[in-house]
Amino acid sequence: VWDLATSHVLLTLEDHSNSVDGVAITADGKRAVSASRDTTLKVWDLAAGRVLRTLEGHSRPVYGVAVTPDGKRAISASSDKTLKVWDLATGRALRTLEGHSDDVYGVAPTPDGKQAVSASRDGTLKVWDLGTGRALRTLEGHSSCISGAAVTPDGKWAVSASFDNTLKVWDLETGRALLTLEGHSHFVYGVAVASDGKRAISASSD
Repeated sequence: VWDLATSHVLLTLEDHSNSVDGVAITADGKRAVSASRDTTLKVWDLAAGRVLRTLEGHSRPVYGVAVTPDGKRAISASSDKTLKVWDLATGRALRTLEGHSDDVYGVAPTPDGKQAVSASRDGTLKVWDLGTGRALRTLEGHSSCISGAAVTPDGKWAVSASFDNTLKVWDLETGRALLTLEGHSHFVYGVAVASDGKRAISASSD
């Protein structure tokens, strides 16, 4: 945990037994959830720097995690080809989202917390109903692994990052690709959307 004003390390959170590939923070800034290749997630108290609970249920490394805007649930993405929805108060897995045919690398919830978009090595994104665990639609168009996704603040669009060196902007209601963002010369690993919903920032191995 870093102080951005001073660049000082405030806390080091240690408890995983393998590399940590993802982290998400609750909207109130009080807790964080980490995703690890040790197959677990951990919920942290950021004031005390201690583990509140360990989330167990995946059978393979966990690559990504997101927290719903209300701070009550986490969604994890794993190389066991599934996602899980977790109750952060109890540590209980509420449901398992099944449908991808390969590793799931990332996940992004919609602003209302009702749906989430997952990114997979199988080259697709899926839009999930978090209440039922049902896949509402599959977004197809990339020619390689999809490594990450983000949702715009209005919940209308998703932006995906792919190893085909491009990003795509999707209409979440129709599942249609609206734009392809070209310019990187190598794999695109991550993407974030600005709070105004007008800009995206991409991260690439180029």
